[in-house]
Amino acid sequence: MIKKILVANRGEIAMRIFRTCRVMDISTVAVYTHVDRGALHVRYAEEAYCISSTPDDTSYLKPEQILAIAKQTGAAIHPGYGFLSENADFARRCEEEGVIFIGPSADIIARMGIKTEARRIMREAGLPIVPGTEEAVKGIDEVKRVAREIGYPIMLKALAGGGGKGMRLVRSEEEVATALRLSQSEAGTSFGNDAVYVEKYIENPHHIEVQILGDKYGNVVHLGERECSIQRRNQKVIEECPSPFVKEATRRKLLAVAVEACKHIGYYSAGTLEFMMDKDQHFYFLEMNTRLQVEHPVTEECTGVDLVRDMITVAEGNPLPYKQDDIRFDGSAIECRIYAEDPENNFMPSPGIITVREAPEGRNVRLDSAAYAGFEVSLHYDPMIAKLTCWGRTRASAMASMARALREYKILGIKTTIPFHQRVLKNAAFIEGKYDTTFIDTRFDKEDLKRRQNADPTVAVIAAALRHYEQEKEQAARATTLPVVGESLWKHYGKLQMAANNY
Repeated sequence: MIKKILVANRGEIAMRIFRTCRVMDISTVAVYTHVDRGALHVRYAEEAYCISSTPDDTSYLKPEQILAIAKQTGAAIHPGYGFLSENADFARRCEEEGVIFIGPSADIIARMGIKTEARRIMREAGLPIVPGTEEAVKGIDEVKRVAREIGYPIMLKALAGGGGKGMRLVRSEEEVATALRLSQSEAGTSFGNDAVYVEKYIENPHHIEVQILGDKYGNVVHLGERECSIQRRNQKVIEECPSPFVKEATRRKLLAVAVEACKHIGYYSAGTLEFMMDKDQHFYFLEMNTRLQVEHPVTEECTGVDLVRDMITVAEGNPLPYKQDDIRFDGSAIECRIYAEDPENNFMPSPGIITVREAPEGRNVRLDSAAYAGFEVSLHYDPMIAKLTCWGRTRASAMASMARALREYKILGIKTTIPFHQRVLKNAAFIEGKYDTTFIDTRFDKEDLKRRQNADPTVAVIAAALRHYEQEKEQAARATTLPVVGESLWKHYGKLQMAANNY
């Protein structure tokens, strides 16, 4: 039995995992950087260890240090999502050192982590695949050759990562050179691997994903599908379960093939298969995420399943506590990701200190967050500060609860995407469930579209850099025991520009 868990992560996902640990009477261990020393997950855990070597060290990518703390404390490791969650080398080191890694095997993570390899494996398992390459492209000429074979538009994608990083849409041969350079550069910066591959771009697609859960005895179940088509810069901002677009006959086929594919590769723990679906309900496998997803709460709300609990149960070597027929799907759930971003200015990051936070409460409302009044939203990490999820017996009632919850949610001191979500809920295309991944660019109201098109992201970056710089100067001046150490404004501008490029 697992008696203690170290979460190799931060923020709301660390808090979400810790809360299930408390329900299961499992002790908790947090890791943190100097920037996060006052973070909620640090204060919530029973033990906490700093992994920063200097005040400027903001990285959570410390596999050796985290593994050493786990061995020292006798803890299993849950990686959450991002950071080390899909790092096969880290999972393998855990296996070699006798530390339980709460997730799939290192071999599966490695095979699914290289997107072209995952496409090949899943094609052999019987899944339809989007036309494209199964190896990294070697240059401009190869990209152009492949594009002529499968037809424009195409999408360039990072071989070793996801989350929208390294993705570039290419509509003509004239765009290839610039798009390839930008895609490789972003992939290299984000994942340490600048390899990219080519995939046919499906016009006006729906982004549909299937949640699965397996154990080490060959049992695999699905927990339905999620609609994840409302995205900005290829990153999800709103998700729902079930999809209002997928027809029942398509749903049955999609879920069945997803389960069979996971049985084929011997998958265990929680995982997600992502698909693109065209307007005619044809679906194509994109990739597999061998971890817990950001949007898992909508699945939990509609099934009553605690995915973290069952990941822990599977990691202990137990079989799944239920079969497919035992899972009951009830109602509809919607999740809004609350980002520290300014939706009025091209979704630019909005770092700073939260001065007021009033959280929504009441029936059918779930808030996953680690923010509080006085919490500083740092430039060093992802700007998502909360996930607001609402459930209803119907999609309409879930939306009504979400509209009410968003009105109650007050965050001052920084800009957030709460106003954006409020406008989406009033949009006719969203209300009718008739939206796809082009929603923000094509189906949102014209006033918002015009504002975004006219926004100059460089101006927003400079403004954010100035604000952050002044705040750090004020904080340094208030610190009586430390000398004021000034950094160049342009150093801050560089950090902001890198953050803006990543977002």
